[in-house]
Amino acid sequence: MSYWSWDSSLSVGVEVIDGQHRRILDYINELDVARSSNDREKVSEVLMGLVDYTRTHFAFEEDMMKQAGYPLSVSHKRVHDAFVAHIDNYAVQHESGKDVTRKLMSELQIWLTNHIQNDDRDYAPYASKILNKSWLTRTLGKFFG
Repeated sequence: MSYWSWDSSLSVGVEVIDGQHRRILDYINELDVARSSNDREKVSEVLMGLVDYTRTHFAFEEDMMKQAGYPLSVSHKRVHDAFVAHIDNYAVQHESGKDVTRKLMSELQIWLTNHIQNDDRDYAPYASKILNKSWLTRTLGKFFG
């Protein structure tokens, strides 16, 4: 049984973003498995993967919001930056020998649920327009280019 399961309440309705959010959720579940097996090396590996993937996901979102002209993109980026700093603090604590996995997983679940259901859903209509336009432009280019 997984620590956290994806459900429709976490969907923003943009396939690529939902897929990235699912991957973050998978990392959290992998972190739980590593914690449960008391495999500190695996916890480190998953934690670093989670941090790296989250940064990449945030960069993708921020670029997409900027391209789409989302009016709250600057404040959304600030929220991302604060979250990354918070998670980096957990990574430092882990590296110093503290077991932070349970607390981290709990905070991630709460934060991500709130962030996805509120902040990310707000930009979804903008993202859909830019992503659909990009798809349409590429498709039309294949036929008429």
